[in-house]
Parts: sequence; structure tokens; C-alpha cells
Amino acid sequence: MEGSEVARIAAWLAARGVVYQCNGGWAVDALVGRQTRPHRDLDVFLDAAAVADAVAWLEHDGYRVAEDWLPVRVELRADGRAVDLHPMRLEPNGDGVQALLDGGSIVHPVASRTIGRVAGFPLVVADAARLIALREGYELRAVDRHDLEVLRSLEAAPNPTGSLSNRDNGVAWTT
Repeated sequence: MEGSEVARIAAWLAARGVVYQCNGGWAVDALVGRQTRPHRDLDVFLDAAAVADAVAWLEHDGYRVAEDWLPVRVELRADGRAVDLHPMRLEPNGDGVQALLDGGSIVHPVASRTIGRVAGFPLVVADAARLIALREGYELRAVDRHDLEVLRSLEAAPNPTGSLSNRDNGVAWTT
């Protein structure tokens, strides 16, 4: 999955005012502002109300559903590109609540959203502390260990994207 494709998808979401955040490896690299490793996919957590439109847009672009575990997630793939969409029910305060396969749920707090950059384009991502927390509770792969090393170095340094509000860099989300 190339950075230019990540930026294109983020631009589509932003143009439609979709509330979203990225939580996977691309989110880590967005916080750094450069790609630090290859990525298999883009993990997008988005307003559940926008999932059908996002799937239709991606299918129109040649993606096909590879795994459908809705309402938890749907993965689409096309020509070396993969997007993993995770619906979130938006709470009045802006938090996103994601369903889990075991019937539980996880909250993605609006307060943890920040802006990173991929291919020069602003991308809404979870902050470093949240991305670290999301990597707990499962057996870590080599890419997870890499991401944790990068995230811990970010926590020790000043925020590379600066002080952010929910409207910085032309990207908005609800609060």
C-alpha cells in the first residue's frame, strides 16, 4: 500500500466530511511524517454511517471485498492495495465506539485524535499514546515491535506536527 493511495483515500474522506481516524502502521508513519516501513493495508476507523459510501467508492475504483465481518470490519483489496474499514458509532461528544468480534466494544476517544501527514497530505490519526495502547493484549509481530519503537521515540520527543486542534491542516472532525 503506497502513501499516495493513503493520501487519496484521506482526501476523499475529508472532502465528504467523514469523521475518521487511522490507527495502524500508516498512522504511526503519519505521526513521523515519513514512511518507516512497508505497509500491507490502511486501517481506517470511520463513522459507521459512511461505510456503505466508502465501500461503493472503493469498489468503483477496482477494490473488491476480501473479508466482510461487518459490523466489525470489512477489508477491500485491489492490485496490491488494501483498505481495512472499521465502522465506529459516533457518540455526541465525538468519541467513536467500535464493535468487536467478541460482542464487546472499544472506544476511540476524540481527545486522542491528531493530525499526521502521509505523502504531504494531512491524515487524522490516533496520537502516539493511543497507538501504543492499541498494541496491547495480543502477540506482537515484527511490524508491531517496529511501530512501538517508533511510537516510543515520538513520546520522548516533542510532537513533530505541532500543537493541534480539531480543525488544523484543513481536516475537521466533530467534538
